[in-house]
Amino acid sequence: MNPDAYVEMAHAEASHWWFCGRRAILSHLIDSFDLPAHARILEVGAGTGGNLEMLSAFGRVSAIEMDATARSLATGKTDGRFDIRPGVLPREIPFAGEKFELVCLFDVLEHIDADVETLIAIKPLLADGGRVLITVPAHQWLWTAHDAFLHHKRRYSMSDLRSKAVSAGYAIAKLSYFNSLLFPIAVTERLADKWLGKSPPGANVPANILNRLLGWIFGLERFLVRRVNLPVGLSIVCVLKAER
Repeated sequence: MNPDAYVEMAHAEASHWWFCGRRAILSHLIDSFDLPAHARILEVGAGTGGNLEMLSAFGRVSAIEMDATARSLATGKTDGRFDIRPGVLPREIPFAGEKFELVCLFDVLEHIDADVETLIAIKPLLADGGRVLITVPAHQWLWTAHDAFLHHKRRYSMSDLRSKAVSAGYAIAKLSYFNSLLFPIAVTERLADKWLGKSPPGANVPANILNRLLGWIFGLERFLVRRVNLPVGLSIVCVLKAER
């Protein structure tokens, strides 16, 4: 990812509506997994560490992050309480021989050329009955300069992610769109930006009232995503189990 994006992320992810809403949705979904006490959890591509505290409510958390700047920011932000190791997907994955009940890739897979190979490579990290929890951006037709700024390789369709997960040897436990309630507004804005050739918007936190409103609307989806698969949205969430 663009190094400037890591710095923006480190400043914004504690309060920006998108990060807060996504954490609320993912936390609610993970709570439905009934993970064992003291579950081991691995976040792959932890960025600047904005999800580590949320994940720690469900078990003992470790992380992988390839970028030294992001690792430093994550370590400082969390006072060094998490084991964050360098690694490059799919070839250089630490924690060899260790097992995790939950492996998370939150908006990571779209940054990797070899996405299927990455899904295959993390399978040995799963404990028996373990899950992989993935989020990715949806709809290639929504590609904008912001995707290029973030060094995305692609946006995913539902069928594409399903096909790649199955080819990597997983059973799909859940596959749903999310960021659905704001979808019409976001599509209009992104297509307008694309047509006008606007620069990437960055991750600046909106004015307080707007930020809280958007976060509240987005966060409402936690009650939906846990129970049903949503038919449309800006992102996709996927829960995988390894075929044995």
